[in-house]
Amino acid sequence: MELPPRRAALGLLGLLLLVAVPDLAKLSPGLQLRVVHEGVLFGLAAVGLNLLLRHTRLVSFGHAAFFGTGAYTAAVLASHFDVTSMLVLLAAATLFGTLMAGVVGYLSLRHTGLYFSLLTLAFGQLLYAVVIGRGYFGSSDGLAVRPGEANQALLFGVEFGSEVYSVVVYYLTVLVVLLSLLVMWRVANSPFGDALDAIGQNRTRARFIGIPVRRYVLAAFVVSGIYGGVAGGMYGLVQQHVRPEPTLYFLRSGDILFMAILGGFRTLVGPLVGGIVLVFLQDVGRDVTNYFDALTGIVLVALVYGFPRGIVGSLKAGSPFRRRLASLRADPSVAGAWLRGAWNAVVDAAARAGENLRIIIFGVN
Repeated sequence: MELPPRRAALGLLGLLLLVAVPDLAKLSPGLQLRVVHEGVLFGLAAVGLNLLLRHTRLVSFGHAAFFGTGAYTAAVLASHFDVTSMLVLLAAATLFGTLMAGVVGYLSLRHTGLYFSLLTLAFGQLLYAVVIGRGYFGSSDGLAVRPGEANQALLFGVEFGSEVYSVVVYYLTVLVVLLSLLVMWRVANSPFGDALDAIGQNRTRARFIGIPVRRYVLAAFVVSGIYGGVAGGMYGLVQQHVRPEPTLYFLRSGDILFMAILGGFRTLVGPLVGGIVLVFLQDVGRDVTNYFDALTGIVLVALVYGFPRGIVGSLKAGSPFRRRLASLRADPSVAGAWLRGAWNAVVDAAARAGENLRIIIFGVN
């Protein structure tokens, strides 16, 4: 399968921007390497979750469990076993994230729909409770990755200064993300990906044509968990201190799910873009106002209404956004009709809300 020239050019532009982030961060004080790096890592976890969401139509509320497993694996090995190699820590984080996904997937995939989602949420919260209640994991304070003076993992035995370390780990992340996207693209366009699509459309029909549904969905769940483990391991190396709230709490699972939807869950790179955008908005919001959650929510609502297929999905050819943009170019006067339509929708919604409020208060319309 070959990429169209335009899509390949956009992909190359995105790659160049990703590579240039450390240099751009030096030029612009508003762009921080740490924020983009964090967004890329959570976006990578969202790419893994998207395999379930896009192909099997399963919604997991517990993918922070695999992200946190990867992060805590790196922290535990570095703190308690004095493992110093960056690559060994990353490999171990991937392995334990995979094992955790296998266990949770095996126990959760006996159900579908709402019960599957609740089971993944329950297992994620169970893991969070175990970590926060055990001193071995540092309880709510978390664990440092290589505590003490030597506060950084080593790459091929080489120790870097703090600024060089952050750039080296960032480019290692870019390499991991590129390989992960390539693997996901191959999976999505393989017979296995086609089988997952068939399962997502109709499980009974897929079973009748000979697809081992449960085994395939479990495999997809484990693959999605691998992405969470890798991203979590890299997160531990970047932050150098792992705490339960940012990695294992159930709201983090919601963030990962929202990143996939925000970027466009029907696309390959959409969840990655969604991760960067959401983390960036949250960081900017904290600098602007104490009500940053509300500000982020307002911006996200505007994005969802403006880009109903996600940011990347809405920019694809044939999307409603592209059709409206073409209409606007052909006849700019349609903008007035759109504004009037939007205003009428707001007035109608306010009228319905008032009517419902009168019924709630007075019991009659």
